[in-house]
Amino acid sequence: MLVTGGNRGIGRAIAEAFLANGDKVAVTTRSGGAPEGALDVRCDITDAAQVDAAFAQIEEAHGAVEVLVANAGITADTLLLRMSDDDWSSVIDTNLTGSFRLARRASKGMLRLRRGRIVFISSVVGLLGSAGQVNYAASKSGLVGMARSIARELGSRSITANVVAPGFIETDMTGVLTDEQKAAIKAQVPLSRFGSVDDIAETVLWLTGPGAAYVTGAVIPVDGGLGMGH
Repeated sequence: MLVTGGNRGIGRAIAEAFLANGDKVAVTTRSGGAPEGALDVRCDITDAAQVDAAFAQIEEAHGAVEVLVANAGITADTLLLRMSDDDWSSVIDTNLTGSFRLARRASKGMLRLRRGRIVFISSVVGLLGSAGQVNYAASKSGLVGMARSIARELGSRSITANVVAPGFIETDMTGVLTDEQKAAIKAQVPLSRFGSVDDIAETVLWLTGPGAAYVTGAVIPVDGGLGMGH
């Protein structure tokens, strides 16, 4: 299985959960730092040639990728009127188009195996919206339409495609928030706390395990209730 952006935060927790489960895990990053026991692969998912080379390396070491977790993503937050074309295109190319490149390449092996699981890591922001994140929200929302189209296209070959939509999770990204910002966010969350990276990892484990064999085209919110109804 392959987890992109698996060197820190949510991606690392997912990779470590698979490793603890006894799975063969490959992790792609741009700068290294995969968890111990994982195949450490360098890959910039905005480069189709690098994606292809990464899969070739993983297939040589582990065989075909049966589970893809497309987690790698970036932000370039700013208000709409200040957002440059590059702010927009860099986020879309990494978060949305990068995930497309990964799914397209992974599906080749899955089709030969006649089984596979694809999980896109989206965000509550993709459904709820967020001021200053027009680019990020658009990229994360786009994953939903992509997953559901893939689910319809590849479902007859026992390949599922689902989306996990985390809310505010304790990571380096939320660590930069002030105490006042954290308090304001928690006030909007029915469970009155941030989630942990393990909350996301456990959801991904379930989605890719035998218990979710009949789940496809779904959006699973792991957000403490923040995005209910969206």
